[in-house]
Amino acid sequence: MGKRILLIGGNFSPEPTGIGKYNGEMMRWLADNGYDCTVITTYPYYPQWQVQAPYERARNWFKKELVNGITVYRCPQYVPAAPSGKKRLLQDASFAGSALLKVLQLLWKKKYDIVITVAPPFHLGLLAVLYKKLRGARFVYHIQDLQIEAARDLQMIRSARLINWLLKLEKMILRQADQVSSIADGMIRKISDKAGKEVMYFPNWVDVIQFYPLTDKAILKQSFGFQPGDKIVLYSGAIGEKQGLEALLHAAAAWQHREEVKFLICGSGPYKAKLEQVAAQLQLRNTIFYPLQPLEMFNRFLNMADVHLVIQKSHASDLVMPSKLTTILAVGGIALITANEGTGLHELVSRHQMGILVEAENQDALQAGIGKAVWDNTADIARNARAFATDHLSISGVMTRFKEQVA
Repeated sequence: MGKRILLIGGNFSPEPTGIGKYNGEMMRWLADNGYDCTVITTYPYYPQWQVQAPYERARNWFKKELVNGITVYRCPQYVPAAPSGKKRLLQDASFAGSALLKVLQLLWKKKYDIVITVAPPFHLGLLAVLYKKLRGARFVYHIQDLQIEAARDLQMIRSARLINWLLKLEKMILRQADQVSSIADGMIRKISDKAGKEVMYFPNWVDVIQFYPLTDKAILKQSFGFQPGDKIVLYSGAIGEKQGLEALLHAAAAWQHREEVKFLICGSGPYKAKLEQVAAQLQLRNTIFYPLQPLEMFNRFLNMADVHLVIQKSHASDLVMPSKLTTILAVGGIALITANEGTGLHELVSRHQMGILVEAENQDALQAGIGKAVWDNTADIARNARAFATDHLSISGVMTRFKEQVA
């Protein structure tokens, strides 16, 4: 058996999207490659924002599982049905408290060689610092979102004093970490400035075998109930406040004069009900809300779309890297991305010519971009997208590099 690895993270398998998906796949890969893996996490709740079956009855208790050779300790936490800034703080604090109890129990068991925490929530790094100090483990701190800056810039937390205190706490965690990593160049630059140390590139990956291009869109569209000539503009992913999806609805209103253009919003999240209300108020006849699609259908579903929307507010362009983009690239999809010049996301997409970029929070630019994506010749973009995914984002390549540098 290889080194012993402990992951502390608020999201984990079987969550189908977001950080939980990547945490689960990371630990599965490490376990399959000879590592002794343990996870401290909570019960799956994302993106529905309620604990999912079959865990509903156990959600207020601690539970131990053995999943695919991985020991998983599930800890209770508060899950808000309608998350806000304050409720998210309470949620994160509740999991940190229950996870602390489990960490204290594991202090007396066989030592872990490496402890990994994944932010958000950022303050789980404190638990890794504690374990490092008491047991001498190597501490790896991986950052998926710049949580504090996002909460500040999106005004989810309005107290400047609280923001400054959280940033100081984060800086202490960064300095204690033996290795810091993140998923995108723009985020890496910001983190490196705060940490005063080198930050490793550890991108989100995609299964390029499971997700791949299909050719006959007309047949695919018919299989999902559309006409062969329909133009499908798809948003698929978490539906939350930071995406700024109201812009998509206003774009749909602007395109109602073209009956063949259909807008699909696929996913779940706390903001979905509000979007449905706005769509009803705008009397949108060309907009359809879909639930999350089953994994076995997802490659066909993504390939059906003519345009894949990756919408973010301007403040978020260098604070988060949309995880949905990796799968879009893998299927050779045409991604229409709202990102401003100078951000890491804009730089990456522009350098590899693998998407259509429009200015964030610019309604006219978004609507024009949709027209370009639907009717222009985008074959080169599709080829570049698939090539980037296979060359840079396969899970085997990403995790092999991670193992060489960290584990």
